[in-house]
Amino acid sequence: MFATLPDALRLFVVPVFAWAALRDVRTRRLPNRLWPPLYAFGALLLIWEIAAMWPLAGIEGRLFLVQAAISLLFVAPLGYAFWYLGAFGGADAKALIALAILFPTFPEYAVAGAELPLVETQIGVFSLTVLTNAVLLALAYPLGLAAINLLRGERSATMFLARPVATDSLPDRHGRLFEDDEETTRNGLDLDALRMYLRWRGATLADLRADPDRLRDPDSVGETHDPTDGGTHVGPRTDGGTATATATGVDGGDRGDRPDDPWAAERFLEEIDHGAYGTDAETLRGGLAVVAQADRVLVSPGMPFVVPMAAGLIVSLTFGDALFAALGAVGLV
Repeated sequence: MFATLPDALRLFVVPVFAWAALRDVRTRRLPNRLWPPLYAFGALLLIWEIAAMWPLAGIEGRLFLVQAAISLLFVAPLGYAFWYLGAFGGADAKALIALAILFPTFPEYAVAGAELPLVETQIGVFSLTVLTNAVLLALAYPLGLAAINLLRGERSATMFLARPVATDSLPDRHGRLFEDDEETTRNGLDLDALRMYLRWRGATLADLRADPDRLRDPDSVGETHDPTDGGTHVGPRTDGGTATATATGVDGGDRGDRPDDPWAAERFLEEIDHGAYGTDAETLRGGLAVVAQADRVLVSPGMPFVVPMAAGLIVSLTFGDALFAALGAVGLV
């Protein structure tokens, strides 16, 4: 037999995660409606397996219960914890929670005489294996970025973290500036926040670069507009951020109380009434000063963790646990 029916049905999740990874790379946005069906599907399969093994007697039943408990009560909360600490985006956290519900234990597939996954762990929590494989794959990303920089003749201390791009290309890019108006920095302006700011004041990046001195004056801001969530597409609210429903439609009133507000950065952050990806006024000003003057800027493109999670799922279903295999090769497990 190829697999149990629950394990065979779990394979339908693979193309869903592949689609999510591709969309996240292109837009850095995943719709909230993607996750509840996956949670429900995983819960249904888990109930199915519990019913088939009921009353969960013997070593096999108790082991299944422990493994499911670890996945649901440890791995799933990790997604929320990583999001709370800022290590994950909202979609990344929801994807890990979905994996914890869908894959609490190791599935088994018979393919061409082989039993997949090839490498299982002693603890047997498959969602934990997907997570560790995803982390290992994510660690390879800086090496790939450095290789791209080398191929383009770029050699610098930041080659593992950022790459130079044409400033005019920023409206269609995702990531974070790796510099401000004073130096290179890992806490530069998020490009989504840049788009939010430009949409708020009804300007384009070309407008800003053509006349930066005028736009630096806070009095140059007239009617303001819906900043959206800063995505390269303008659409419904998504995991990428929270967008206001309508334009502010205000002219700013008396601006005399903000005489030292270059670029109207403080006014922008006050009016949008929600965060702009952790951006403060100084970070916004530093980023605007850079993009207004430089023809090329350093950008850290980042990588949505859903991408290595999708790849880690495929590796886990076929090879198994790469970390456990490596530890076993050196005699540590």
